Amino acid sequence: MQSTLNGRRVLVTGAGMGIGREVAVSAARAGADVIAFSLAGDLATLGDEIRALGRRYVAHSGDVTNAADVAAAIAAGERELGGIDILVNSAGIAIIEPALETTAASWRKTLDVNLTGSFLCAQAVAPGMIARKFGRIINISSQAGIIALPGHVAYMASKAAINGITQVLALEWGPFGVTTNAVAPTVVNTELGKAVWSDPAKGDPMRAMIPVGRFAEPSEVAAAVLYLASDAAAMVNGHVLRIDGGATVH
Repeated sequence: MQSTLNGRRVLVTGAGMGIGREVAVSAARAGADVIAFSLAGDLATLGDEIRALGRRYVAHSGDVTNAADVAAAIAAGERELGGIDILVNSAGIAIIEPALETTAASWRKTLDVNLTGSFLCAQAVAPGMIARKFGRIINISSQAGIIALPGHVAYMASKAAINGITQVLALEWGPFGVTTNAVAPTVVNTELGKAVWSDPAKGDPMRAMIPVGRFAEPSEVAAAVLYLASDAAAMVNGHVLRIDGGATVH
């Protein structure tokens, strides 16, 4: 089996930029139609790129933490594409603060976007997937959900919790043909990754933690997502796939 998505319908949150955008384009290259659900980024240009690949495209601007926006995105996918086979929860934020300086507002915002938003989207797509007896849910986690990083207390809490709900959903929905997995990358060379880690004083020590000696590329994360979304991964359920160059083996 190959990691193709011919004829599948993929909803990608946070599709306007970073990992989400790379996943959306890669899914289209693999034969999928795409629903892009995002608050940020250029969804029009993304649509041009996906349509140029011969795939159908639906753009929906909205907030993953807002249940009404989530419902509207799902409805758009059902209406325009006839359903959603694959959900990739890529919307996320990183507010880097020492624990003593972490405010209640930044804590809530981080968990709302990274954790609650992912759960709301998964909960909303699951009934359709269960009815069709097929679904793939892939959550974007992080190495920070596995090992501790200074300044990442809220971010780590959100990503560790993502790993936990991934396993619960795998147990509950697996019997209905819906698998739930996560990918946990190290620092990725996206706009967000570069903003946080571009300073050599901060980035170089992080690279030194990674046995392969570099950060990940968005395409490498997208390749792992496509595998988990494909028929080749039909027996993979409840797994957190580390895309970290060995950083978390320490």
